[in-house]
Amino acid sequence: MILKCVIVDDELMARKALERLCEKREELEVIASCEDAEEALKILQSQDIDLLFLDVELPGLNGLQLLDQLPYMPIVIMTTSKTEYAFDAFQYQVSDYLKKPITMPRFTQAVDKVLEKYKSKGPTSPKIESNDIFVKEEGRYIRLAYQDILYIENVGDYAKIRTQNSSHVIYTTMKTLEEKLPATIFFRVHRSFIINLSKIVDIEESNLVIGDKVIPISRANKPELMERINLL
Repeated sequence: MILKCVIVDDELMARKALERLCEKREELEVIASCEDAEEALKILQSQDIDLLFLDVELPGLNGLQLLDQLPYMPIVIMTTSKTEYAFDAFQYQVSDYLKKPITMPRFTQAVDKVLEKYKSKGPTSPKIESNDIFVKEEGRYIRLAYQDILYIENVGDYAKIRTQNSSHVIYTTMKTLEEKLPATIFFRVHRSFIINLSKIVDIEESNLVIGDKVIPISRANKPELMERINLL
């Protein structure tokens, strides 16, 4: 079992110390070591990370604010020189809270707890087939059924998920959503739009309609779109 890890700490020596501790555990693979939350967020949006070593006090976005913006929640071990954040940290159900300077015995204890959690899931546990996805919005996770999602629109650094009765704005990339959603149901017709194929009302030239929304189709993606729909 190898856990992909990211270290986030604005202190160079603290990052190096954690890297050395991780090197002593063959179960851990450090993917990146970041000095701020913005750098870490880009990595966490582009790939799945198993374990996050996260300092609380960071320049700009702090550690707890970073957790609020993650598209998914890895196992988190908080690291800090202060204990005053412990209560807030455990509201996010972090796995452990390490006070700096971190000793090898304490580090080992925290990592063993994480590994035990993974082992308890079973090495060959089948992935549960799902017909929905959870999105994090305003500190809570909301279940959205695939059949209710009409389309997803890119809005700067955010994505707006439009459903039958509501819309949800989340901090993530279109690339991450495209990878997470089943390709049998969803298709990216344009760099700014992912659609639910079953919700198309009509297609005309370089646009399609879902509900009352006219959505552009990129020239490069139209041939595959036409292959994906049931044409007579």
